[in-house]
Amino acid sequence: MKKIWFGFLATFAYCTAIAGLLTLLSPKEGFWHEFIFAQCIGFSISLINSLALSRMPPGKLRYVALSVTLPISIVVGVAVAIRLTGSGDEVYPSALQPLLIGLFFGIIASITFILFERIGQLNLEVKQRQLSQIESAKREMEAQLKMLQAQIEPHFLFNTLANVSSLIDNDPLLSKKLLERLNDWLRVALTRARSDRTTLGDELDMLDNYLQILKIRFGERLRWTMDVPEDVRGLVFPPMLLQPLVGNAVRHGIGLKIGGGKIVIRAVIKKTGLCIEVNDSGVGLSGDVDVGGTGLANVRARLATLFGEAGKLTFENNTKVGVTATLELPR
Repeated sequence: MKKIWFGFLATFAYCTAIAGLLTLLSPKEGFWHEFIFAQCIGFSISLINSLALSRMPPGKLRYVALSVTLPISIVVGVAVAIRLTGSGDEVYPSALQPLLIGLFFGIIASITFILFERIGQLNLEVKQRQLSQIESAKREMEAQLKMLQAQIEPHFLFNTLANVSSLIDNDPLLSKKLLERLNDWLRVALTRARSDRTTLGDELDMLDNYLQILKIRFGERLRWTMDVPEDVRGLVFPPMLLQPLVGNAVRHGIGLKIGGGKIVIRAVIKKTGLCIEVNDSGVGLSGDVDVGGTGLANVRARLATLFGEAGKLTFENNTKVGVTATLELPR
């Protein structure tokens, strides 16, 4: 409907301008006489050509059809104008003059219409091409994320299965408990790995299950707490992003320390976005501690893919003991 009204107003304004120009060039007949002729010819061109070309596909055939319908619409417009004004031979001894004037301005209007139509088609093609590129980049990014998610924590799976194997003979009940927890973890982890987003609360629940599995192996040497407010737990969060940080803290911090240690997970909302800290009381950073392994490299790659430079992962030794891994996600 807006397009129809715009066309109506554009035709009216264009024809009024033509009437004013013709009156200035030849004021003999007056403005209203030229106004009626201009409006009749203009709307005749607009209506007849739009109806004739509306169902024709874009291309050279439309231009051929326009070369036929344009003169016809001008003849109809002149005839209607003569009928309305009562002008006859006393004004126009020959109908050739208004026909030529109508044809001149009609050709200008038609060329303008064709150019605007072509520009619209080009803009549409550009937008479609951009959408296609965006979709392609999105599919590529999703494939990359799935690949990175699939590589997360292979050491955890291998070590847990090895632990189950060693417990089967010595402690069958404990090995069964470990298998049950591993089964629960895998079911949830695989489901969430197929999704692009989950909540931080869901991620922390799965992380708690992960730590429960590790606790069967480490016993009282592994302790943890989670200090995360309820409103923060409900935030959207990329799946499987925290587990490598906790796994790194256990493997390179708690696991290497006699007597073990504690992991504290905190999350707060800052002006820049969500900030999550994984603090451990392990042995701390040293030359032997790898903070650039496969799991952490995958985390950095996923941060770069999802958030660009706005997603950050940093490690820093604590004042007394252990390390704090800080994950920053933009709003």
